[in-house]
Amino acid sequence: MKKTPKDVDAYISGMPKKIRGTLVKLRGVIKKAAPHTKERISYGMPFYEYDGVGFKGRLIYFAANKKYISVFIPPTRAGKSMYTLKPYQVTKSSFHFLLAEPFPFSLIGKVVQEMVKKSDNRQKK
Repeated sequence: MKKTPKDVDAYISGMPKKIRGTLVKLRGVIKKAAPHTKERISYGMPFYEYDGVGFKGRLIYFAANKKYISVFIPPTRAGKSMYTLKPYQVTKSSFHFLLAEPFPFSLIGKVVQEMVKKSDNRQKK
């Protein structure tokens, strides 16, 4: 993708056909796990805000390239969920899922649900 897309639809439609289906499904998993998120583009990739705006509200980002899909999760948000993603971890907050392997949609859904629950519990206190 050469220019910054105006929204998530534009981001996904700008990707190669073989990746689009996975991105559409990933988007659906995130929205189902966190239905009250705000969907935006940040740093040229899909970004979901919850319980805050901008940096404070960062929940999850995703991006695609030729070999893998990256998911970016702020470590302060994920907490214990990070351990379930450990096999895919590349940096402190990024995870790579090879396109040649099945994408762990249910795992991402569970992690996002846990992050939302953690955030909601923090709000109640």
